[in-house]
Amino acid sequence: MTTPAAIYLPVPGLDVSPGVRLLEAAGFRVHRLGGAALDESAPRDAVALLAGYDPVGAPLFDRLPDLRIVATHSAGYDMVDVDEARRRGLWVCNLPGGATEEVAVHAFALTLALLRRLPEWHRHVLGGGWDDEIPYPMRRPSALRCGVLGMGRIGRRYAGLAASVFGAVLGADPLVPASAWPAEVARVGVDELVDTSDVLSLHVPLTDDTRHVVDGRRLAAMPRGAVLVNASRGALVDEAALLAALDSGHLGAAGLDVLDGEPPRRGHPLLHHDRVLATPHVGYLSDDSLRDYAERPAANVVAWLRTGRPNTPVVTADP
Repeated sequence: MTTPAAIYLPVPGLDVSPGVRLLEAAGFRVHRLGGAALDESAPRDAVALLAGYDPVGAPLFDRLPDLRIVATHSAGYDMVDVDEARRRGLWVCNLPGGATEEVAVHAFALTLALLRRLPEWHRHVLGGGWDDEIPYPMRRPSALRCGVLGMGRIGRRYAGLAASVFGAVLGADPLVPASAWPAEVARVGVDELVDTSDVLSLHVPLTDDTRHVVDGRRLAAMPRGAVLVNASRGALVDEAALLAALDSGHLGAAGLDVLDGEPPRRGHPLLHHDRVLATPHVGYLSDDSLRDYAERPAANVVAWLRTGRPNTPVVTADP
């Protein structure tokens, strides 16, 4: 029997050795490739592809005629052309729940830091100040409404944290059944969520329907002085409209762990805005989550090899 081949695409900062060991123990030949090496020396008999953040679509599928499964290292799978994968009868699987706690807590930390104006107070102290006589309006969180767009695993965890602090927590997600909806979150439509939330935190995947779901119209509909938090995908937000809303003073602040295009170009205006708190797409990060990110995509591939089905498919191959 021919030894099956698997390809790892690079995942910045992630040691995939635990996953490699799982694959090799299952009998795979493992190739770590990226860039020109992927074009020049990719094994054409590879049946499994473990994807990082680089685009995975028809050009790569054409170079890998034996490919049967694509496993991502994240809950999001927008880097994969799922329509093309489905057309070719490929499995696509993701990593749900791999960093639910980390991302929810990170988004909540951004939320609290902006509400309590921590970046401004830090700059004030660094500048020699030690008083409270600077014009940073701050409201009591229990007097505010927190909106959560997307009530999957991460959104529900964030909403649970927010319920302990805010006066009201609202959520919008047409895909979540009533049986999975948390009692402490009022269910509303997207427009009502945007129109009435003093804080809006985004927790939806990036799809054609959600790209720029927060655009100029929705930013203008938010209450004046509201805070936007995005630890999901950068392209959920129209960045030009966000910058304009911040510059005009209509939006109070934004906490961003993701941008539309990463790494950002030098001099990206949002990163230098006084009312933006940005982190470098590290919401998922912890020692525990890194172990999961290394092992669980490989476990998906091993399960497919042994049973014909991965553990967490998002695109099901035709039998």
